[in-house]
Amino acid sequence: MGFVIVKMSSFKLKVLLTGAAAVGKKRLVQRFIKNRFAENYKLTVGVDILTKDVEYKPGEVATLSIWDIGGQQRFEFIRSTFYKGAAGVLLVFDLTREQTFVESKKWLTETRQFSNENIPFVLIGNNVDLLEDVGEVIDREEARAFAEKEGGIYIETSIKTGANVDEAFNELTRRIIESRHSN
Repeated sequence: MGFVIVKMSSFKLKVLLTGAAAVGKKRLVQRFIKNRFAENYKLTVGVDILTKDVEYKPGEVATLSIWDIGGQQRFEFIRSTFYKGAAGVLLVFDLTREQTFVESKKWLTETRQFSNENIPFVLIGNNVDLLEDVGEVIDREEARAFAEKEGGIYIETSIKTGANVDEAFNELTRRIIESRHSN
């Protein structure tokens, strides 16, 4: 007689995916959930919500409810309602567009204003694979220092190759769980 081991989700966590428009948030979450690269860009109108189970440590699983929040200015008036109940945030900017890094600081302020001052976050420098063609646009050490100073961590991802995409979501999940156990 065989036994089936069923992993039970011990946590259900609302995670926000925020950042300037067209930095790759939708494609980042598609890469994470479906492990595929989507070439085309589709505007997020308001919010998209997707779920996935994450094994944040051996045998321990959390169900992430990932809220991909539209970055366009015109959605600003409804965004504040999406922050309620958020456990953590993935703050995404495009390594090939400096302005998106500048805006990520405003996104962190907005997130903290409408959710929780100590919300765990991962700052994601996306499109690391494009730097070979484009060159260094952003001081990546400044991004790392900013994330650490604000109590987060900095991870560079590529939605094209999949580099560090799972790690970013897993690291955020671990940080959320740790923050709950330390309170």
